[in-house]
Parts: sequence; structure tokens; C-alpha cells
Amino acid sequence: MRPQWPWDADPESYWGAIEHAVGEYGAVDSPVAVLELSALRHNLADLRARAGGVPIRVASKSLRVRSVIEQIVAVDGFAGVLAYDVAEAHWLATAGEITDVLVGYPSPNPRAIAALVADPVAAARVTLLVDSVEQLGLIGRAIAGAAGGVRIAIDLDASYKTPLLGHIGVRRSPVRTEAQAVELARTILGCERMTLVGVMSYEAQVAGVGNEVPGKRLRNSIIGDMQRRSMTELIERRGAVVAAIRDIADLEFVNAGGTGSIEATALDPSITDIAAGSGFFGGHLFDNYAHFKPAPAMSFALSVARVPTRGMVTCLGGGWIASGPPGADRLPLPVWPPGLGYVTREAAGEVQTPLQGAQARRLTVGDRIWLRHTKSGELSEHVNAVLVVDGDTVVGELPTYRGEGKCFL
Repeated sequence: MRPQWPWDADPESYWGAIEHAVGEYGAVDSPVAVLELSALRHNLADLRARAGGVPIRVASKSLRVRSVIEQIVAVDGFAGVLAYDVAEAHWLATAGEITDVLVGYPSPNPRAIAALVADPVAAARVTLLVDSVEQLGLIGRAIAGAAGGVRIAIDLDASYKTPLLGHIGVRRSPVRTEAQAVELARTILGCERMTLVGVMSYEAQVAGVGNEVPGKRLRNSIIGDMQRRSMTELIERRGAVVAAIRDIADLEFVNAGGTGSIEATALDPSITDIAAGSGFFGGHLFDNYAHFKPAPAMSFALSVARVPTRGMVTCLGGGWIASGPPGADRLPLPVWPPGLGYVTREAAGEVQTPLQGAQARRLTVGDRIWLRHTKSGELSEHVNAVLVVDGDTVVGELPTYRGEGKCFL
């Protein structure tokens, strides 16, 4: 039986403590974002246990709070950062103590690449990702005339393909087979001032698809079977690709996986570290997994701005929509007071969000309503700072990327 944590067993106490902490902190304008430390500690311990000794690389896209990223990387069991943009990676590698940053997506931005290579500290700490000769050409032109070189990793397709269902997973790299990977690796080895140091692959169909969605027993069974078959195929194929590349290049790392696939990815002997992002802050999209349940470490509150009718309140802001296929599961989830839901024809609005339910009758202008974001990154993009709560006390205030004046994508 799974232990009963306070956010599950006694939500009134958990959310009440957060509300008390924010209230005692003083006059705080909404929206207000909170990082609750006991829940974050739980998620760190859970991620590390699930990895079984394999280092976890922190996916910055899902956090976007530099000080938190730096502090997690310093914890035993966590190593390196998976960034989402070259300029972001450059900043992370030179603004603090982070010394290992893999950019998790190919970049079409020559100015950012040129600036990276012109900075010897950043160039030594950051690795760029490629999956085509065309990307190598763009990088080569960007660094032409530069004195330094650039570290390169190959992105290997980790999707699952079946005769019946076709492509399952995200559309990432065209590099899938051993022959394709070796051909690209040989091309990189022949490029001036480019050093092949790693391989990355992301099994999104396992890491990012819940397998225990309430009321969807048949769907969950099909997803679970697909994920098991996918990982069996991928571990064999990825192992062969990595071994073939190691025959011609000295790889420093092989990164793979994500929050939802940690246990399965850790069984692959070819990988050296596993990426995780959403598992730290615990967005509600990740409640729908059979093998783990993240704690709601990050949350935010909207304030009631008006009461349009009995049983309904309208909050300021709230339309913080997560990436992915549009749907109700991409909306923030109202959690406290309990029993509140969206108005179907409006949902979460950019400037105002109406909520309805029996509890709405007890709310008035200025009252706060607590919500959980869907994934992670979208929350930090909407606030300048995050209040850090320990127990029922605010113990700090940390700037987000936005609060530090940074906007990358």
C-alpha cells in the first residue's frame, strides 16, 4: 500500500499551511507561485530511488528557476542539465556553478551558437544536439573564423513503430538505425572544431504518457502494453547504436528517458544518465501513472476579482496552458478550496478565469484559490518570483527566468 502523504491524506492541512504561510508573509499580489519544500524533497527522493543509482540530468524546461536547478544539480544522484535553448544553456553554464549542459534540441540560431563558441567557458561546458548534416552545416558556418570548438551529441529517434499503428512517440530525430547513426557520427568526426561527445534519445511514448488514467481501464491496458513493447525494442536498438558509435568515438555520455520512464530507462545498460523535469515540481498531468505519483511541490494562487453570480467567482489571470494536444488536461487544476471547476464556455482565460461550485458561494473578492499547473514550465513563464514555503512559513523568494530578465522560447 502506498504511504499516505499530507497532500493526499490531509489536503486541508497541506493547502491550509500554504495559504497561512502566504497570508503571514504580507500583502502579496496575485497570481502568486509557491514551491513547497517538503513536497520537493519527496520528489527528489522518489526520482533518485526510481533511477536506481543512474544519475538524473535536470531538464531545465520544466523548472525555469535557475537557483532551484543549481541546488538540485548539487544533490547526490543528480548531475548536469538538459537545456532547451542555446542561449539558455550559455547563461546557465556561466551564471553559476553548473558545468555540464546538454541542449536537448537542435538549434537554428547561428548568433547564439557563435556567441557560445566565442566564450571558452561556455563552449567547454555546453553540448549541442544534432540529427542531420544540415545542422552541422549551420553550426560550421556560425563558428567559421572562431578560435574555439564545439561539443556535439547525436539525437537518436526513440519512437515506436508498428505495422498497425505506425509512428508512436514525438517527431524528433530522423536518425533511427545503426547505419544512420554511424554515418552521421563519421561526418561529425570529419568536421573541423567539432567533437562528438554524446548521444541522446527521448522515449516520449513512455516518459510522457500516463498509464493509469481514471476511468480508462482499456486505454490504460493498451498503453501499458505498448510501453513495455516499446522499451524492449528501444533498449536493443539503442544499445546497438551506442556500441557502434563507441567503436569510432569516445562518448562521454548517453542521455535518455524522462520523468515517466525512469525505471524502464534505467534498465538500459547503454545509457549513462536519465533526464527528468516535470517530476520535480509535480504538475498534475503526472498524477496519471501507475508506478509513481509526484507530490504537488509547485502550485499557484489566483485571487477572486469579482462575483458575477451566486455559486461563481471570477479570478484574475489563470490561462496558463501547457504544451501538447489542446484539451482539458492541459488546463491548470483547481485544488483548494475543493470542488471548484471551470465554466465550459470560458475555461482558463488569459486575463480572467471564472470558477464555479458550491464552495464558490463562500468566496468573496480578494480570496485566493489554489491551482496546480499541468506540466511545469508554463508556470514559471508567468511569474517573476516563487515563494518558498517550509511547513507554514515562507522561508525565501526566488526569481524565475522571467524574474531574471530572461526569455528564451
